[in-house]
Amino acid sequence: MKVAIVGATGNVGTSLIRALEADPAVTEVRGVARRIPTGPPLGAKVRWLAADITVDSLDAVLSGADAVVHLAWAMQPSHRPTVQVRTNIVGTERLLAGIAAHGVPTLVYASSLGAYGPGSGDQPVEESWPTHGILHSPYSQQKAYVERVLDTFEARHPDVRIVRMRPTLMLKREAASELHDLFLGTIAPRRLLRPGLVRGIRRAPARFQVVHTDEATEAFRRALHVPVAGAFNLAADPVIGTGTGRRLLEPVLTALAGAAWRLRLMAADPGWVSLVFQAPLLDPSRARRELGWEAEQPGDEVLAEVLSGFRDGAHGPTPALAR
Repeated sequence: MKVAIVGATGNVGTSLIRALEADPAVTEVRGVARRIPTGPPLGAKVRWLAADITVDSLDAVLSGADAVVHLAWAMQPSHRPTVQVRTNIVGTERLLAGIAAHGVPTLVYASSLGAYGPGSGDQPVEESWPTHGILHSPYSQQKAYVERVLDTFEARHPDVRIVRMRPTLMLKREAASELHDLFLGTIAPRRLLRPGLVRGIRRAPARFQVVHTDEATEAFRRALHVPVAGAFNLAADPVIGTGTGRRLLEPVLTALAGAAWRLRLMAADPGWVSLVFQAPLLDPSRARRELGWEAEQPGDEVLAEVLSGFRDGAHGPTPALAR
């Protein structure tokens, strides 16, 4: 099997490369990114291709591929949303057109918890929950829009098997520098971020889930082999946070995040506060039933790992994960 990973140098792509490197059924991995690594290779099967899905030819990426894993997603520059839309929506549409033209039979797409509309209390939702996004989150609205793009493509190309992975926040130590720069910036110095903070986060007003990136990408790998289609939620237990006072705190934190964003103290836009407070909890039962997948590492342990990475300035071997 020849697999093309579009957006291969980020948090998810680097973990997926390692998973496919150990998969005897995968003979070639095409790692696609705008900035490809120049250091030691991540695996013997990897062939790096530099390409921007918004403008470059994708023939070398797609020709002869048995499957495409679409991970490419721009979260920056948040102050220039048209640039994000060009990659996230226009780039996805170009990739889909190439998949159809080259007859690639399988697409595994990294959708997100963010594609879902607001949750209903503390009851986890299945994959049938509406995917119209969270109103004030640009990330969420773009993820929801791509779901509609996929609906149209699926109707026109029933011969392409499409799997939509909808994970909660995927975290690992190697991604700590990238995550810190994106969500915390200069407002939370690294030396203050210690694993012991997990005890306080467990009492946070929001309720949310996380999953280790390495474990989430195992679901992506399995979806390449198991003849499934449609959406799969990915999340780990336990649910973190109490939810106490979230209706009162959401507008306050949104205002503070908005001020930090406008002052360029934080790279992520304030819509992420709305997403954290409003997004539903996920029920990953379908992944357990049909992929035999289940997260083993508890979510609070995953958080502790990343907080340790924040403190230590942990980073990965690619430009996307560099310190």
